[in-house]
This record gives sequence, structure tokens and C-alpha cells, in this order.
Amino acid sequence: QVQLVESGGGSVQAGGSLRLSCAVSGNTYRYYCMAWFRQAPGKEREGVATIYTGGGSTIYADSVKGRFTISRDNAKNTLNLQMTNLKPEDTAMYYCAAAPVGCGVIGLRPYEYNVWGQGTQVTVSS
Repeated sequence: QVQLVESGGGSVQAGGSLRLSCAVSGNTYRYYCMAWFRQAPGKEREGVATIYTGGGSTIYADSVKGRFTISRDNAKNTLNLQMTNLKPEDTAMYYCAAAPVGCGVIGLRPYEYNVWGQGTQVTVSS
């Protein structure tokens, strides 16, 4: 099994930046797609970005394109999300997730991912 532990959340003002990290451990060889999701109070969980662990191809939600960058450091076994030009609507609990299929198949559908971290809170004030 794979274990995921997020870190790096916090409170920033609009226009600021944060970098989230997700430490990945366990039997990772079968998990081909990793992703970041977020969930604001009273809202459904939504996909932010995915990355294919084999080749590095990425998918982004329209709401974060040009502002967020997902990356994977295989040497350190971490999944990262660099967030810039943050907006109040980015406020949410952020989760990393893993799936044993390719990202092109499942995209940003949360129900396709079967391993989740506990989340890290991001709060953006105006």
C-alpha cells in the first residue's frame, strides 16, 4: 500500500505563493497517476492537477492554469504543488492522491483515486 502525507499549507494574502509537498512511501511502483485535489467547506472535492509518474505529463484544472505547477521529485519521493498568484477562492483543504492507472484515463475525477492523504489547509485572505 501507498501512504501519502501532505505539508506546506498555511495562510497567505491574495497574490502570494505557497508550496505544498506530499511525502510518498510504500509500494509506489503500481501507482501511475498522482494528483492534487481541494475541497472548500460546503463544496465538492475538485481536481487541481495531475501528473503521470512515468513520463511527467500533466493536466490542470482551468481555474489554476498558469498559476499552479505540479511536479514530482522521484529522488525524494515527493509530489509538489507550487501555487502562485493565490486568490481567496483557492482557500480549501488540499489533498494529494494516487491511482493505479494512467492520468489520461481518469483525469481529475476524484472517485478514480484510491489512496489519499489527510490534507493540508490553505487559506487566502483578500
